[in-house]
Amino acid sequence: MIFSTTKLQMPARDQALKGREDVMRVDNQHAVKNATIKPPFPDGHEQIVFGLGCFWGAERKFWQQPGVYTTAVGYAAGYTANPTYEEVWSGLTGQNEVVLVVFDPKETSLEKLLKVFWESHNPTQGMRQGNDRGTQYRSGIYYFNDVQRELAEQTKAAYQAALNEKNIGEITTEILPSSEFYYAETYHQQYLHKNPGGYCGLGGTGVCYADDF
Repeated sequence: MIFSTTKLQMPARDQALKGREDVMRVDNQHAVKNATIKPPFPDGHEQIVFGLGCFWGAERKFWQQPGVYTTAVGYAAGYTANPTYEEVWSGLTGQNEVVLVVFDPKETSLEKLLKVFWESHNPTQGMRQGNDRGTQYRSGIYYFNDVQRELAEQTKAAYQAALNEKNIGEITTEILPSSEFYYAETYHQQYLHKNPGGYCGLGGTGVCYADDF
């Protein structure tokens, strides 16, 4: 995962791998939390999907947050249906490595999770995150409603202002409606809990987001 040979440009829809109708079979139990990783989720809980580089470290960032009910890693925002990890790694699916975050808004807020998102990676790098290169490592926020979209846009603008003060560059994060979330293989789920010494390529800019949430 460190030295990717995947393409740095999104494939056209007609160039993408076709995929399959069969859904990936994954264990439904979160290895860290006493919760399932597939719906249905408790009433009143909300969902959001983040892409911020290799999904192993990204998932750990969010399962550690208070108020997060469950997390899962998967693939989204591309073209290929029910892709495998190897297909996503090829650069021919358009899919991004992402984390589904389910949270209780009575115990945390989307603003707090967006703060974690912005500070946990470098959102100015385009189709890469550090040494991880490829379309599957792009920065993205995939929202479920207009309120989430507006908050994503507002926090993006605020974080861009903070980056400008440090001359770090322009944010390349895509903010899109959530498309179908395809669960990644079981061995990827909560990977860094199962493999504590495993690779984590996350690295932020060192710029803090406002902590007034």
